[in-house]
Amino acid sequence: MNWNIVLAATIKWVFMVLVFGLGVAGILTWVERKMSAVIQDRVGPNRASILGFRMLGLFHPLADAIKAFTKEDFVPDGANRVLFFLAPLIALVPGMLAFAVLPFGPGDNLVIANMDSGIIALLAITSFGIYGATLGGWSSNNAFAMLGSLRAAAQMISYEVSMGLNLVGMFMVFGTLSFSQIVYAQGHLLGGWLPEWGIVVQPLAFILFMAAALAENKRAPFDLPEGESEIIGYNVEYSSMRFATFFLSEFFEVVLIAAIVTVLFLGGWQIPWLDPKGIAGGWIRVLQVGAFVVKTLFVIWVMMLARWTLPRFRYDQVMKLGWKIILPLSLLNILVTAIVLAML
Repeated sequence: MNWNIVLAATIKWVFMVLVFGLGVAGILTWVERKMSAVIQDRVGPNRASILGFRMLGLFHPLADAIKAFTKEDFVPDGANRVLFFLAPLIALVPGMLAFAVLPFGPGDNLVIANMDSGIIALLAITSFGIYGATLGGWSSNNAFAMLGSLRAAAQMISYEVSMGLNLVGMFMVFGTLSFSQIVYAQGHLLGGWLPEWGIVVQPLAFILFMAAALAENKRAPFDLPEGESEIIGYNVEYSSMRFATFFLSEFFEVVLIAAIVTVLFLGGWQIPWLDPKGIAGGWIRVLQVGAFVVKTLFVIWVMMLARWTLPRFRYDQVMKLGWKIILPLSLLNILVTAIVLAML
């Protein structure tokens, strides 16, 4: 075993997952409250302070962490203790592993695992997240939690189908399953001036993928698996850090989804008309990594905007949207893409 390769991969994973992914996910607990307050014309989080300094409420994530650590860790009677303890980790870990195949800069040094079949690996890894929500509700020995887990399983499986289908058009256009190669391909210019980003060549796939990803994330307006107004939720029996882990996994998925959208549809680390082959190095490479981060944060903002703008769906509407609207349009997009590529 080459320990230098292992060490390099570990450092990149720590940077991408623990520093960037979990760091942004933690801040999003404040961003969501502040953004909802702005949209609803409220003040928002502004009470938590240290030595009198409130910092626009930025200490609220720290207050949340302290509260989660100090709350009682409750386990309901009759629960399957092993699965009850493991479910939050099963919900969080797949997203952390999925970052391994996403390039956050040019070259092999800025991707943890540069796989030729990165898209397939991503779909395989993220599909395990279903087990966290399902087992969390099933192991709780609670009828309402069980209903929430059934909703979560049905919803997540339904929209994973559409997510996968909308990626088919992408590797049909770019001719590869490698995320790195897709990003390099998006450096090409159409007509000598327009970057060949995924959103340009597959605009319908971009819209459908975003919709399916929002539903897969189980957050409003698709938050039926944890319907608080209905006292239904796969995590209804969880408290303390186990509940916080479920909560954090959803925010981490927001960061992951934004990073995937950035890589596939927004050119990844590509900066239009600047070093499309990623060979410049130096400060140009720093700018390219910064471009990936800025695009990811922009997509997160769009997702937060949708979360606090769109009304909540009924469960039958969620299923209808997935199976009767998004799925047929995804298949139609593949058909149209095949026809266009055959004519070129």
